[in-house]
Amino acid sequence: MTPGLLISAPSSGSGKTTLMLGLLRALRDRGLMVQPLKSGPDYIDPAFHTAASGQPSRNLDSWAMSPAMIAGLADAPGADLVLAEGSMGLFDGVAKPGEAGTGASADVAALMGWPVVLVIDVSGQAQTAGAIARGLAGFRAGVTIAGVVLNRVASPRHEALVRVGMAEAGVTVFGALPKQASIAVPERHLGLVQAEEHPALEALITQAAALVRERLDLDALLAAAAAHPAQTAGTARIRPPGQRIALARDAAFSFVYPHLIDGWRKAGAEILPFSPLADQPPDPAADTCWLPGGYPELHAGALAAADSFRTGLSAFADTRPVHGECGGYMAMGAALIDKDGTRHRMAGLLGLVTSYASRKMHLGYRQATLLTPTPGHASASRLRGHEFHYSTIVDQPDPALATVTDATGASVPETGSYRFQPGGGRSTGTYFHLIAEAS
Repeated sequence: MTPGLLISAPSSGSGKTTLMLGLLRALRDRGLMVQPLKSGPDYIDPAFHTAASGQPSRNLDSWAMSPAMIAGLADAPGADLVLAEGSMGLFDGVAKPGEAGTGASADVAALMGWPVVLVIDVSGQAQTAGAIARGLAGFRAGVTIAGVVLNRVASPRHEALVRVGMAEAGVTVFGALPKQASIAVPERHLGLVQAEEHPALEALITQAAALVRERLDLDALLAAAAAHPAQTAGTARIRPPGQRIALARDAAFSFVYPHLIDGWRKAGAEILPFSPLADQPPDPAADTCWLPGGYPELHAGALAAADSFRTGLSAFADTRPVHGECGGYMAMGAALIDKDGTRHRMAGLLGLVTSYASRKMHLGYRQATLLTPTPGHASASRLRGHEFHYSTIVDQPDPALATVTDATGASVPETGSYRFQPGGGRSTGTYFHLIAEAS
């Protein structure tokens, strides 16, 4: 098994992504092939990983995926190193375990035997950072802390004081990064700005890599990598929604997990991408259409004006299945109300009306038991996924697609919906993004 490291932190906002991008590019510049991965349900970071490393990144999720599926997706034949980026704090997850854990990055590190490199934001503290690192190192058996990278160091004197604390804690310091706002990755309401939207992505990655080369002991970091998987790799059970899949792909519809597309292709399916923002309809040669999540609320006017897309999608849906997730689900509805209260016409395959005029965050893992089939999944199938959006439902006149619960088993009102079309087609949609089938 390829040796690996997990980049994590005590909390979100510590600088994991910036360090990850710098490491990926710096190691690539050394001639190493590094396989990037992301722990947790995140669409944005993997695209940044791919840009920095030249290798497709994919997600691992201990709540939604089985141990065998995680080990299979983490396997990287031909790579010199696996580098996985964690989410939130190292041990942060839900209260009730799922398939392989609580969704915490530590679950993945323990399962794969990857030592953890902690990124600690030391702004506003000095020796206390050592106590934090020591506490994290002793919190859970089976999770090894290889060392730390100090981030947002104010001065040489500040760095020296922090290093004293780390030495007292017995924690290795791989290097220290100064405060440097110019390489911070910008954010918006659903996380980071998408990689393809960043106006100076290559410059940011290049600058991060230069900083990493200058300030980190890369040889020591590479020497710390290891892998002792506790689970034999297995083949993920990923059922494609069709044989020829028309897949919406543009700035409004970009959130689909890479492991799903890979799984569809490995199962023999053909992906036929199209762009609703470019007013393109789904390929009429496809037998299924899939509308992923994304940012339709930022492009509601353009989607409302995309007559060829709407007409073509409606004709397609009359006789064949169409499925939408989150943003795709919203675009299948009757209307979308933007943050200014303007109502925009959507595709009308469902009666759903959603609104951003009154924002409310919906966030968390979801398990759904289907009440009717969706493309690729029979009725009564149990699916695991994740929901993250700020829109609210104004009207949903169609039947519920599934019974949905959160990670604690509590009922969730966003059940998805479906509608039969006159020519025999079936339109289905959910607010949650599919990650894997439940075992």
